[in-house]
Amino acid sequence: MVKINNSSQIQNVQMKKLLILVLFSPLVMKAQFKIVNSATINIIDVRQGTWPISLQRITKPTDTCYVLQFRTQEFNNSVIIKTLKFRDLEQLKYFQQGLSALKSGNNGDVAEFKDYTIKRVDVYKEGISYILTCDGGLTNFQQPEADRMIAAISKQ
Repeated sequence: MVKINNSSQIQNVQMKKLLILVLFSPLVMKAQFKIVNSATINIIDVRQGTWPISLQRITKPTDTCYVLQFRTQEFNNSVIIKTLKFRDLEQLKYFQQGLSALKSGNNGDVAEFKDYTIKRVDVYKEGISYILTCDGGLTNFQQPEADRMIAAISKQ
């Protein structure tokens, strides 16, 4: 009678499985992690200081989007940074057109978009101001700041 050592065969099979697992695990792990190269470029710092506003371009391998970041002025005692995202240059140009239209408009005029609104407010002795509201955030800026945004968007 011939006796076969099953534990030896089982151990051999387990070693082969372990070897295969060790060889293929780097490939599996590499497939789970993807390095995405993106670049954020500051187009213009519209305003710095306590109530900053900046316009940025975010470039990814598949697309480019633009964001306007500002500290919301709804609450004086907290710092909440809001981001208004424009999915492409065309959407950013609509923002520019809204600012340009309001510049030649009148007090109380509103440019209303899907995700945000811009309202023109003429303040005596201070000139033309704009109020931007979006996604629970609110900021205001003066005509010279609007002019800088219009010029910066034109260069894109």
